[in-house]
Amino acid sequence: MSQITDVEAARRCARAIASDISLYNTEKVQEGIEQDTLFEILQDEIEEGREYYKNKVSAEIYDKYNFYDRAIVDVLIKNKAHVKSRIW
Repeated sequence: MSQITDVEAARRCARAIASDISLYNTEKVQEGIEQDTLFEILQDEIEEGREYYKNKVSAEIYDKYNFYDRAIVDVLIKNKAHVKSRIW
């Protein structure tokens, strides 16, 4: 299996992984945002996704860009602004 070496493809991969985490853990995401414990509740899923992403992209892309963490924030948090939370 070849690694992703294209920057835009790596960004899309990171967002797809974050979207899968969100899709398959809807209740956990909502609870985590409501209780401000999102990263604790989804720690295993986020780390599993990070390892998958790290193995999919080239070392240069992984070391140079922060696509995975940005995707986690954009997909799991920004897209859930409608969820009531004491943090916003």
